[in-house]
Amino acid sequence: MQTTLCETDRARLGEARSWMREELDRCVSFWLKNGMDGVNGGVYTCLDRKGEIFSTDKSVWMQGRCGWIFSWLCHLYGAREEWLAAAKSCLDFMEAHCINRDAGNRMYFTVTGDGRPLRQRRYCYSEAFYAMANAEYYGVTGERACLDRARRAYDLYWDLNHGMPDPTGLGPKTIPETRTGRSHGIPMICLNVTAILERADPERGALYRERAAQCVDEIFRYHVHPELGCVLENVGPNGEANLDYTDGRIVNPGHDIEGVWFLLEQARRTGDGDLVEKAAQIFDWAIEAGWDQTYGGLLYFVDALGRPPEAYEHDMKLWWPHDETLIASLMLYRDTGRERYLEWFFKTLDYCKTCFSDPEYGEWYGYLRRDGKPTEPPCKGSTFKGPFHLPRMLSVCDTVLGELLHSQSPAGTVNG
Repeated sequence: MQTTLCETDRARLGEARSWMREELDRCVSFWLKNGMDGVNGGVYTCLDRKGEIFSTDKSVWMQGRCGWIFSWLCHLYGAREEWLAAAKSCLDFMEAHCINRDAGNRMYFTVTGDGRPLRQRRYCYSEAFYAMANAEYYGVTGERACLDRARRAYDLYWDLNHGMPDPTGLGPKTIPETRTGRSHGIPMICLNVTAILERADPERGALYRERAAQCVDEIFRYHVHPELGCVLENVGPNGEANLDYTDGRIVNPGHDIEGVWFLLEQARRTGDGDLVEKAAQIFDWAIEAGWDQTYGGLLYFVDALGRPPEAYEHDMKLWWPHDETLIASLMLYRDTGRERYLEWFFKTLDYCKTCFSDPEYGEWYGYLRRDGKPTEPPCKGSTFKGPFHLPRMLSVCDTVLGELLHSQSPAGTVNG
């Protein structure tokens, strides 16, 4: 729909866009200066507040995510030599060091700084992020080898999540005869990865559209529980709500809200107005359950029945759920015109400016206590935090803000 802005909202959104573009420059500069490994290739992500490395072990997830983000920035703003070099460094490092060739090309979870394998996990998100990175890089450079890698990894990722035996021999998390089920993260992340592949690889568009539709079906068929007013992270094989133990009652508001904007993108691709309304309902449930009325910010985990969550970090405030809230609330305002989503955008933005942003050194603190103060000593990166969620949010919001403000495409410059 076409959203009509009053002059006050137009001014506020213009100021937000200027701030986000400046923040994107600070974020990108932080990682290019401090994270890129000029000796071994790839990126270090365990960085303290100032950008100093506190662990040389490398996250394979982050190699793929970094390779994707710098390729994405080239796609969005125009190719730059330093961005292409950063993306290629991560792709080359993964190719040389992060694939277990003896186990069906499954990928490791962590490796040493020089690329020796450290840990293999049953989860196959390393393959997902590798596929994203190669597909996006192909879209920018046209290097066919990257497209071939992306297709192989994507198909492996899909097959592993749809019944293929794991060639590593790693079993499920729980003894399947006792407990088995489904995880919300699998169809949610797969929907996002599939969208990237569909855009970069139109030759296989029909396959990607079919699989995207299947991901949406799995989310609503199994994980969305209107009778509880939430999305359950873990359910039984047929979507059963298992409420007798804590894992079955986990609600991750940030995860749900991240999934909202993936669903909104799918709705735009397919013209599905009903899906917009379904996504909006998920956002409403998640923000109501997760927003901390005492200190502000989004709680990490909540219990579907209001009981004590088992995870000790459940009341911390992490950077990425707030990134997802900014994207989803802005997209919902764009797609519905409802003022309450714009207010959630500004409320979240104010919290992030106050608590997460660090103008002195750049990037955002990754982990806050419930009261909004950074954990001590503070860090800007970890095995799970690198150049991904924040620059993705800033660049996606820049684009959506451009649409709302009726400006030209942001291609060519971040600061223009």
